[in-house]
Amino acid sequence: MHKNAATALLEVERSVFEQRALTWAQQFEQVCFLHSNGYADEYGSIDTLLAVGAAAIFTHTGPHTFDKLNDFKARHPQRWMFGFFSYDLKNEIEELSTSFPNILEFPDAHFFVPQIVIRIAKETVNIHTSDTLDAHAVFAQIMRTDTTPSATVSPLQIQKRMSKADYMYAFEQLKNHIQRGDIYEVNLCQEFYAEDAVIEPVSTYLALNKISPTPFSTFFKHGDQYILSASPERFLAKRGETLISQPIKGTAPRGRSQAEDEAIREALRTNPKEVAENVMIVDLVRNDMTRSAKPGTVAAERKLEVKSYRQVHQLVSTITCTKSPEIGDIEALKNIFPPGSMTGAPKISAMALCDQYEHSRRGIYAGAVGYFAPDGDFDFNVVIRTILYNRAKAYLSFHTGGAITIDAQVEKEYEECLLKASAILKTLGTTLP
Repeated sequence: MHKNAATALLEVERSVFEQRALTWAQQFEQVCFLHSNGYADEYGSIDTLLAVGAAAIFTHTGPHTFDKLNDFKARHPQRWMFGFFSYDLKNEIEELSTSFPNILEFPDAHFFVPQIVIRIAKETVNIHTSDTLDAHAVFAQIMRTDTTPSATVSPLQIQKRMSKADYMYAFEQLKNHIQRGDIYEVNLCQEFYAEDAVIEPVSTYLALNKISPTPFSTFFKHGDQYILSASPERFLAKRGETLISQPIKGTAPRGRSQAEDEAIREALRTNPKEVAENVMIVDLVRNDMTRSAKPGTVAAERKLEVKSYRQVHQLVSTITCTKSPEIGDIEALKNIFPPGSMTGAPKISAMALCDQYEHSRRGIYAGAVGYFAPDGDFDFNVVIRTILYNRAKAYLSFHTGGAITIDAQVEKEYEECLLKASAILKTLGTTLP
């Protein structure tokens, strides 16, 4: 498998080829497109990567998900695997439950071993296929692909699962829990959704990526279920025997001028509330990573870095450790799942309270999507700034959220939720009611 390879130099603009490749990929039931948008750091190894087709599939909802995925991965050694973990796997890891319906019907976990992997770096395309497929023929098919959207679309009527009054009530109740000492930080999220939604997934994703290019941009297709993500956040990666997590906690809008933008960056870097949020999550992630680390190797390599994206500035910290040889890759992911930046602290209490005060199931939102590579490395994002779509049910959903601490102000946190929704709303060509 994957012995057939072809390398070609692009004679068209790279963005044109990427659009053709993603459009061509829609003939397959399993598709994963990962795009770093040029945001490179020392831990990134993917520029643009497209995986299609399935030589093997793992889909699971129910008990023992991580153990069964580990068995699946062991049956396909040194192979690419692409997939996602639902936030609801928290119910398997801890004694938690979620009462809200799974309207989108995504499974708790889904992975596939691809038939074709296409890597694009600079102006070079490298295509790996199975022995039964010809890489040169694949390249030729892509180059001939028409990128004109074929599907009809309909105007979307976005609805709020949680009214502003509901949000303010939940906010105040959670703040009361903080004042009582039950928790000291919690991430309150809300869903926005559209029923009878007809969109064209490829063109919607491309529009989202143009409006909000991010380092962990993802298009994922599983049959009629789609993940269209503009995530800026790395959940967990492995490079060699080093584990890396880069939680985001702290958000500010972009300025209207260079001077205003720099002033906002500096204000974010020194804002006591935003800094406190980030430090709390760094401590949580460090604690989670000790379960997988060689003793004494967990370190906050960089704290409170301001990273700027087209829509927002973010406060990012980097935590690393050396993975214990006794801990497998799946177990390392399970040991810090779900992402601490999307829960709060203490983690279990915060998740239980989110289930109590939120009005919808998070599902894939606040989970993770990414890959395992043949060389043993892996990389998963945090599913935020993401459109989730079930084409068969014509149901579209996205969430936003923000951290509540003792110093949080409800109006500011609500406005931050709307800021985080702005790129998606612009992509969908609609507004909130």
